[in-house]
Amino acid sequence: MNNRTKKEQKLSDEVTAFIILVSGVIGWLMTESLKGVGVAVGVGFVVLLAFGVWRTTCRKKRMKASSIEEIDNMTGRQFEEYVGTLFSSFGYDVTYTPTTGDYGADLLLKKGKEVIVVQAKRYKKSVGVKAVQEVLPAVKFYKADATWVITNSTYTKQALMLAKHNDVRMIDREALIRLSIQMKKETRKSN
Repeated sequence: MNNRTKKEQKLSDEVTAFIILVSGVIGWLMTESLKGVGVAVGVGFVVLLAFGVWRTTCRKKRMKASSIEEIDNMTGRQFEEYVGTLFSSFGYDVTYTPTTGDYGADLLLKKGKEVIVVQAKRYKKSVGVKAVQEVLPAVKFYKADATWVITNSTYTKQALMLAKHNDVRMIDREALIRLSIQMKKETRKSN
């Protein structure tokens, strides 16, 4: 997942640089002045910004409409974004942690004074104790009040036992489906 995210970011950076370069060249060819280059580059930035906002809006709409089958086919990072979109619709402020050096948390959820660290696991098999072990240090690091592990799958008995002894809330496939349905109902009500 980390390599894929880095590749996607590199491609995005390269496309951005290319568009800005092309904007500058077009500005020079049309005006033969540095002022024209500056205006064209500024227009290029505005177009990129508008495209980014549009893309983010479209992605959030797709995430909200996702079914469990679509969730099962997501990448790990897409699943994290889906979980963020899901809880954002329930009024949580969502912060995504870096893909590396995250101290065991993929997302931080905040509502009022409550802070929740979340480990999101999009798996085909049952999630084991490692997921619970990974998220436990994040509680102190992020000064969180609660810890959750969320998956599109199920949990092993050992993972559930460790979670119980450490007050970690485990949200499995069935609970995720219920939350997704609830989100869709609330989205329909607000539209």
